[in-house]
Amino acid sequence: MPPPPPPPPSADALGLLALTVIPGLGPVLIGRIVKHLGSAEAVLRAEPAQLRLIHGLSDKRIEALISARRNATDAAKREADAIAKAGATILGINDPGYPPLLRQIDDPPPILTVRGNLQPHDQDQYALAVVGSRACTQYGREQTARFAGLIAAAGITIVSGGARGIDTAAHQAAIQSGGRTIAVLGCGIARAYPPENRELFDRIADGHGAVISELPVNTEPDAKNFPARNRLITGLSLGVLLIEAATRSGSLISARLAGDDQGREVFAVPGRIDSPASEGTNDLIKSGGAQLVTSPGDIIEALQTPARHAHAGTHQSRYDHSLFNTPQASTNQTPAPRPGALTLNPAQRAIVSALQGPLDLDGLVRETGLQPQVIAAELTVLEVWRVITRAGSGGRIERVGAAGT
Repeated sequence: MPPPPPPPPSADALGLLALTVIPGLGPVLIGRIVKHLGSAEAVLRAEPAQLRLIHGLSDKRIEALISARRNATDAAKREADAIAKAGATILGINDPGYPPLLRQIDDPPPILTVRGNLQPHDQDQYALAVVGSRACTQYGREQTARFAGLIAAAGITIVSGGARGIDTAAHQAAIQSGGRTIAVLGCGIARAYPPENRELFDRIADGHGAVISELPVNTEPDAKNFPARNRLITGLSLGVLLIEAATRSGSLISARLAGDDQGREVFAVPGRIDSPASEGTNDLIKSGGAQLVTSPGDIIEALQTPARHAHAGTHQSRYDHSLFNTPQASTNQTPAPRPGALTLNPAQRAIVSALQGPLDLDGLVRETGLQPQVIAAELTVLEVWRVITRAGSGGRIERVGAAGT
């Protein structure tokens, strides 16, 4: 049975789309104009005298804007039709489904095109960006699979750029663990880059998350688009994990900007000290620009505070860059559940129930009737979730506290 057609865009989103097709208007300037005049529709109707009051709009630019907007609405309708034909939908920055964290960066995209199911107020509320080298080593792939897989299994959405190397490994690990992932493209939503990842993007959009872009639907991949794309990857996330970056890596720049400009948590997996692939990563750790992490649990624990702020609606007050008219942050201070509020599978529940006191692996096999390899795999997940802990050097396992069911 074919999937249902994507929902039509809101009037506000169509107005914003019309502004994005006008040459010379980027996200920052669109945000400033919309904030001043109140809506995209107001911008499309504004008189020259109104536009002259806006900082950054010269007479020459105002003249060009007024000339271009005559055809912008029709161009936006054609673009919207092409987006729908690609199986995607349009989200405007004022739409309820637009990611709240992304609204807070310096230059949020006025519109997003989305394939799949983006859930910023539900399953994607807690997200981690994973970035790194396209030409990664086997060590980089292994650590990406380990971190992204376990973190996604804990209920944290993995965000990356769909590129070769670390990005691809992160998306694949999230899917294989049963978690969610978001791929942010550096091309239009109707394109796939790299082309060998077309099937991966289809899998993501078909029930494993979302594929998104801020670019016109048929934009071809171009190196100049990727730096701007990277701000979306980190902007969607509570934190960014860097795995393998050379000294001049674009991923290294993204991690620094995420911390310095977006106020995100920055983590890095240390690499071999004699590997050029990890020079940038190790230097970032040495300089204090990233928290050294050696297990997925380190990241889950560190994201507790930003996750509580995201849940309570106070994250923006920590780092407010919004240019658009967006809803006021909630004053609800109810503590958030930790990322990935626990829903234990039957094997995990059996292990937790058996831990009325410290047990070793043999004891858990005896009490639960599960196979040793099943228990070993589930113990790794439960330890990452801080449900159980290793007690001393005898291989005994203890329950940390009451777990969800």
